Amino acid sequence: MRALGPGSVSSFLKIILDVVFVALAIGVGVAVLLAIAAAVVIAYPGLLEARAAADLKAQGLAGPGLVVGLCAAALYLTGVLVIVGRLRRIFATLTAGDPFHPSNVSRLRTIGLMLAVLELGRYPVAALTAWLAPSSPLAHMPFNPTAWFAVLVVFVLAEVFREGARLRREAELTI
Repeated sequence: MRALGPGSVSSFLKIILDVVFVALAIGVGVAVLLAIAAAVVIAYPGLLEARAAADLKAQGLAGPGLVVGLCAAALYLTGVLVIVGRLRRIFATLTAGDPFHPSNVSRLRTIGLMLAVLELGRYPVAALTAWLAPSSPLAHMPFNPTAWFAVLVVFVLAEVFREGARLRREAELTI
C-alpha cells in the first residue's frame, strides 16, 4: 500500500483525523455549555430544586471548582483541536502527493508550539489541584520528558519539511 496520494495510508489517516476533529469540536462545545450551566447554577441556586442541588453537592458536581475544571477541559480540548486541525491539513497535502508543501512547515511549528503550551499548562493545573484537592490524581503529575521530546521532534520535523520545500523550489527552477 502506498504512503502518499489518493487511496493511500495517508488518505485513510486523514479520514480518521476528520472524525477525531469533529468529535473534539463537539467535546469543546459540550465542555463550554456545561461550564456555562454550572456557572448559572452557582449564580442562581434557586434554579434547581433543593434535593437536586444537594445531590449535585454530594457527588462533588457543584461549586466554582467544577466551573474552573470544565473551563480547563475546554481549553485543553481546544489545544488538541488545533493540533488535529493542523494534522488534517498536513495529511491533505500528503493525500494530494505534495508532502513538502511550504505551508506544512508553519503547521508543524504550530503543532509543536501547541504541544509545548499544553505541557506547560499541566504544571499550574497540577499545582492548583494539589492545593485544592490533594487526593486527586491530577495533583501528582510529574515532569514528562516524553512530552518535551515530542515537542523537540515536531520542531525538528518542521525544519526537515522546510528544507524539503526549499529543495523542491530549487528543483522546480532547474531546467
